[in-house]
Amino acid sequence: MRLYILKSETMDNSEIKKDRFKRVASRRVENILKGIRSLSKCSNINNYEYDEEDLNKMVKAIKQELKTMEALYKKNINNNTESFNF
Repeated sequence: MRLYILKSETMDNSEIKKDRFKRVASRRVENILKGIRSLSKCSNINNYEYDEEDLNKMVKAIKQELKTMEALYKKNINNNTESFNF
């Protein structure tokens, strides 16, 4: 079920975007955290076999994706600041 919020006179566009960001981002972060918790269950050596190389590959892939995400956010934050440049 989708709810549509009508733009009211008291909320400007940036407030609507901020609310949408908080709603969508919090849901996505929660999904990522659930995924990481699920992946952590694979550490049970009674059910799975892995070595340090396997662990390092997983951690490297996750860290790289986080680094890429952070860079995109920072780039967009920096692009939104009005500053003087030659």
